[in-house]
Amino acid sequence: MGKFLVILLVLSTAVAGGTIYYLQIYGYYFEVVATPGKDVKLMPKDGTAPVAIAYTDFEAIDADSSPIRYRGCFKTNLNLEDLKQEYSASAKVEPRTAPDWFTCFDAQKIGAALEEGRAIAFLSAKNVGFGVDRVVAITDQGDGYIWHEFNDCGEKAYDGTVVGEECPQRPEN
Repeated sequence: MGKFLVILLVLSTAVAGGTIYYLQIYGYYFEVVATPGKDVKLMPKDGTAPVAIAYTDFEAIDADSSPIRYRGCFKTNLNLEDLKQEYSASAKVEPRTAPDWFTCFDAQKIGAALEEGRAIAFLSAKNVGFGVDRVVAITDQGDGYIWHEFNDCGEKAYDGTVVGEECPQRPEN
């Protein structure tokens, strides 16, 4: 009877572990359907509404389980120096890792390009979800990457810190 219980315990642990792994890496993600002219936008320096930029080869993933699981990749032939003059740079320049199977988004490679000055991170949109901003990084080779980052209000709200009056009220689910 003891062997049976040990085998049952080991098997149930393996099944639970496998299920958790699958859900974290594959289960919640879905492919974002491209909407030409609307997927890649940058925030002008004057603070008006985000402006769509020209791009090709767009692919992205997202998940309903977290506001920061969005990742995207695209190509653009726009000049990086021109973009830098017209659009707002982002203070958030640490791309979040993506699942290994989403091969176009390599956070370490993007981060290195940002550190070395071969890429610039731009603010795409503020508060795409509560406390979450969209960031777009574009390299000097025309490769573009998109991810979501907590803004100051989001960091405070999600870690339990008192957000204060400068942040909007968190919506109830």
